[in-house]
Amino acid sequence: MPTEARFTRRALLAATGAMVAARAQTELVIPPEFKRYADAATESPVTRLTDPAHASLLPAWQSTATTRHGRTLLYSNDRTGRMQAYRMDLKTGESHQLTDGEAVRPSALTLLPDEKSFACLAGRSLLVQQLKPVRPREAYRVPADFEPTDAFSVSRDGAFAVLVEQRATSWRLRRVPLARPGSVTTIAESPVELRDAMLRPGAEAVLYRVGASELHLSPSGRLLTSATGPAIWSPDGGSVLYLNVPADIRQPNTIRVFDLTAGKDSLVSNTSRFASFGRNANATVFVGASASKASPAVLLLLRSVRRELTLCEHRASDAALVTPRFTSDSQHILFQSDRSGKMAIYMVNVERFVEETDDE
Repeated sequence: MPTEARFTRRALLAATGAMVAARAQTELVIPPEFKRYADAATESPVTRLTDPAHASLLPAWQSTATTRHGRTLLYSNDRTGRMQAYRMDLKTGESHQLTDGEAVRPSALTLLPDEKSFACLAGRSLLVQQLKPVRPREAYRVPADFEPTDAFSVSRDGAFAVLVEQRATSWRLRRVPLARPGSVTTIAESPVELRDAMLRPGAEAVLYRVGASELHLSPSGRLLTSATGPAIWSPDGGSVLYLNVPADIRQPNTIRVFDLTAGKDSLVSNTSRFASFGRNANATVFVGASASKASPAVLLLLRSVRRELTLCEHRASDAALVTPRFTSDSQHILFQSDRSGKMAIYMVNVERFVEETDDE
């Protein structure tokens, strides 16, 4: 064999080895960072999942953070110097870095229904990628004359996403196909800020916030109700559950429900100053983070009897950022807190109090 051919083969093998090494370098594996402790207020066991030396954040409340049986957690972390997506094995605690490009928006990150892939906003790009470090597919890129925002949601079947873009004092809500190529359409436009876009379960309608409190529903854009706190869909999409935080602090923060069919707004329960909240898969139990300075706790609220149970302290600097939520099987509570440094993710077992549920 000619010398030149032998050299070319060696060079090819060396180059291939370098490529593999370079790729392996991006496949960052994080050893478990679990720290278990007894809560000071309740003595209940709590597990801190991530090291507060760097910031770790859960996806937004309308996104899917865990697989159906609660084995895998999708989250974002800035340990490399910019926010990237990671998946964690909740049994072993080991995390794997999934992205290695432009910074990922923590609020615009969600598992897709197949549980083998996820979608996220990284820089100006809406990406779809498998749960392993492979080249992502760009489903959409925000035009240069607009800026992406944190408002983001994916349909239950994973067929499309909605997001909000901003240009100066103009906002627009966009629908982007994910599963296969298609046209990007504008659902709503406004001179007032659009936020908190949430696709209705089983339908293409979108719940979104105009300004600080008005909740509107596409495609008509009709005003449903005003909510000063976060809002989430009921499991069947027939109603909107939301947190109402009155201006008068002497009045209780309440969870309310707006029934779309009846057009009726009613009280679900008073709360111990919930600043953020979530529900289990069938909306029979809520979890909330209290803004009380005397008792900064994570609590369960049983809907049928309107009774609260304290799980543990969150001691976050801002209870609105705790964003507690159930894992998909309703057996654990996840929340985030900066009590020990930067924002870290915590987990509490609630299987003694809440029945296991199937994913929606």
